Amino acid sequence: MYYPQAASAVASEKWGAYYVVAAAEKVERLAAENAVVIFSVSTCCMCHAVKRLFCGMGVSPAVYELDEDPRGKDMERALHRLLGGAAGLPVVFIGGKLVGAMDRVMASHINGSLVPLLKEAGALWL
Repeated sequence: MYYPQAASAVASEKWGAYYVVAAAEKVERLAAENAVVIFSVSTCCMCHAVKRLFCGMGVSPAVYELDEDPRGKDMERALHRLLGGAAGLPVVFIGGKLVGAMDRVMASHINGSLVPLLKEAGALWL
């Protein structure tokens, strides 16, 4: 017996998986294009704080505001998976490598490991 709703759900699930894979590939590509990349939401105070941290250090990060991108929700899901289901935005990449969300960035800043990462990626020269 054919159940059109069930077929529609399976097709939707396949397309959803396709978009997440495509979004993950886009995230990886964008993260590799600049020394520092921040995936953000324009209205998020934590995102604003991370952007200010880097700008205050003299770093010019590439910032992708996911709420302003038509595929932003898909990229946010892909980032969520990269973080292993941990807390979401902002998500920072340095030198194409995932640093993590706000907690990881701030911990790296406090323990002194952030500046060497930035220097190694060519984002900071001092």
